Amino acid sequence: MTAARVRGRVAADALPVDSDGATVAVAALLEAIPVPCAAFARGDGRLVASNRRYRDAFSELPGHVDRARLLATLGDGGGDAGDPDAPREVHATHSNRWYALHWGESDAGGQPLSLLTAVDISARIEALDSHKSRQEKLLFTSRLMSVGEMAAMLAHELNQPLAAIVNYLNGSLRLVDQAGGPVQVERALLAARTQAEHAAAVISRVREFIRAREPRRDARDMAQITNTVLELLRLEAERQQLRIELALAHDLPAVYADRVMVEQVLLNLVKNAIEAMREVPPAKRGLRIEGRVNLDGEVEVRVCDRGEGLSAEQGQQLFSPFFTTKSDGLGIGLAICRSIIEYHEGRLFFEPREGGGSVFGFTLPTADGRG
Repeated sequence: MTAARVRGRVAADALPVDSDGATVAVAALLEAIPVPCAAFARGDGRLVASNRRYRDAFSELPGHVDRARLLATLGDGGGDAGDPDAPREVHATHSNRWYALHWGESDAGGQPLSLLTAVDISARIEALDSHKSRQEKLLFTSRLMSVGEMAAMLAHELNQPLAAIVNYLNGSLRLVDQAGGPVQVERALLAARTQAEHAAAVISRVREFIRAREPRRDARDMAQITNTVLELLRLEAERQQLRIELALAHDLPAVYADRVMVEQVLLNLVKNAIEAMREVPPAKRGLRIEGRVNLDGEVEVRVCDRGEGLSAEQGQQLFSPFFTTKSDGLGIGLAICRSIIEYHEGRLFFEPREGGGSVFGFTLPTADGRG
């Protein structure tokens, strides 16, 4: 008996099938192939023979001796043999390896067989994932650069007028105080100064962001950030006859974020939601801000409106620079928001709201364990 025949008989005897000459010959042939191979009976799908590499790769799977169970375990749905020229890529979770499954047909001693070869493509999948990751980083860098250039221009153009506005308001407050003017005028001037100072702080942080400085991130209370934003938009909401419903979880953990930058993101989303309902009858307007911890352990904030909503095509382009649904918009607000949230290791997203309207939201990491 030749060495090949001995090896073939050992491979066949290890299987719960009759070890006839044809089976031994098939097993010996499979043993010479340098990738995992197996032969299954075409009728009932039982394993007839396999090589050592197949057993090393798949013997831990309970269904490796049955074709349908093997494919179902590998996530292939137990489908038919298919075209050998069109391999199916499957993930073996028990070994964390990827395989391309190729099928062929043959006869051995009058027994029709389905022949499987499983080519390990883990290295290719890892290379593709690595390439995809590098592409995403390049796209993010490119987007950050384009947004940064636009933001730098805006920051430069707006910084001096805002400083002048704050000075004029301070001067007006002094005159009102000296003249003993109406309390309502003083209150309005104070509110205007607060808004201008907030805008100046936003521009200052944007300029830091553009210069690639690390934002001043620390533990922040999302409820406090939300209340600040709502106070800034209180007059706008009143003019639109809109009541904003706040629904933050009472045990919402602190987020690890730069307060001013996150305030600006939330301010932008809420302003967009208010504008989206401008043409909606007041009785049908509804704006809700939700906050919760999602399944990934992140804090998720959602701004839900009852506007006209967006089409699927608009939803796909929302975060692209210069894309806007507003007749007078520049299309850079959401792009900047996206860059800020991604810089915070979060995600900005959009989804249609059930019953009509839109939901814009973002995630932020919690401050637990952060310095």
